[in-house]
Amino acid sequence: MTWSEDVALAIYEAHRLRLDFSPLRQGGRELSEGRAYDVQDHLVARLCAELRSDVVGYKIGLTSPAMQKMCGVAAPIHGRILGKRVHATDAHVDPARHGRLGLEFEIAVRVSRDVTAPPPTWSAMGEYVDGIAPSFELVDDRHANYDHLDGVSMVADNAWNAGIVLGPWQSAPPDLQSRRGRVSCDGVQIDEGRVGDALEHPFASVHWLAGELAQRGHVLRAGMIVMTGNIVRTRFPTVGQRWQYEVDGLGSVQVSFASA
Repeated sequence: MTWSEDVALAIYEAHRLRLDFSPLRQGGRELSEGRAYDVQDHLVARLCAELRSDVVGYKIGLTSPAMQKMCGVAAPIHGRILGKRVHATDAHVDPARHGRLGLEFEIAVRVSRDVTAPPPTWSAMGEYVDGIAPSFELVDDRHANYDHLDGVSMVADNAWNAGIVLGPWQSAPPDLQSRRGRVSCDGVQIDEGRVGDALEHPFASVHWLAGELAQRGHVLRAGMIVMTGNIVRTRFPTVGQRWQYEVDGLGSVQVSFASA
């Protein structure tokens, strides 16, 4: 095995054994971004083989100032979404299947055609999109210590993606970035934010991702889903709770948490 394959296997086993997250080092130093994405490649390949799943999209993390401050980083990261981990609204999820399950509140974007070369500006990304949806991302931070966190270690761990819960698909309104999203737990609103708080606009997130993938020789394919970033801070659900995320004029998405 290569070094990257060895590290990917160690991360895979850490998830299986519910071990806490810890930053990765090579030669006593923080990983390079390129090496971290190499590890992610091997980890995702192993997960796809285990789950007999394909990659159906990407998540973008750490897009909002709130999330970058929370994780101590200054730039977005991305990871893959597996088809077997995609849920429709009103899904029931068991937190015990994860190290520590977090919930993020985002706009999902569905790509209508291959983005072989990103357009000059993010505003042109609308030509590559055929639907958006208010959605949750499930993340597994495995009890990470946020005082000693680095983005590249998160990258290697597939940016912590543990699945998504999709709301209703619909066309993107022209003022999407100014719409407000409201987060409720068991019927009580606990947070709200602006859609544009995640990299200015969901299409800006997709544009950034297409450019990043192109640099690594990948293409954002037609039909893929892109989770465009959390508009507020991550929450950590517990068994028995029901969460709702509603965006002005775009409807809502719900998820409940229960033991298997």
